[in-house]
Amino acid sequence: MRVLAVDLGAKRIGTAVSDALGISVRPVETIRRSNGARDFARLKSLVEDLEVEAVVVGLPLRMDGTAGDAARSATEFAERLQAELSVPVSMQDERLTSYEAEQIMIERGWSRDERRARSDEFAAMIILQDYLSATRTNA
Repeated sequence: MRVLAVDLGAKRIGTAVSDALGISVRPVETIRRSNGARDFARLKSLVEDLEVEAVVVGLPLRMDGTAGDAARSATEFAERLQAELSVPVSMQDERLTSYEAEQIMIERGWSRDERRARSDEFAAMIILQDYLSATRTNA
């Protein structure tokens, strides 16, 4: 099942997609946030173009597992996105994904500008990998 992951930030939305078997993941694009309607339209277009069957949105819980303002915003975003799409929208804990993405890019020798431009996509890839691992474990 092909899944699209969304890493929601204040300024950018990172996206990543899995292959049809849910084995490998790749970055798609970073969407510069504008107004909600345009952001949802772009995500809807990606869902259709990439023929995804599900979407997973990162849930930024606090380190103690509680939901703060960012988690509530992400939940509201996911609910609005679900209303726009014909595929199911789930949420996945994304604690430490931005840090993990940064470490991967540093290991690859990427410059600060390259890391800044692609960090949201890499965080989305990690969210997607975690989601796919969890769904395989629960299957």
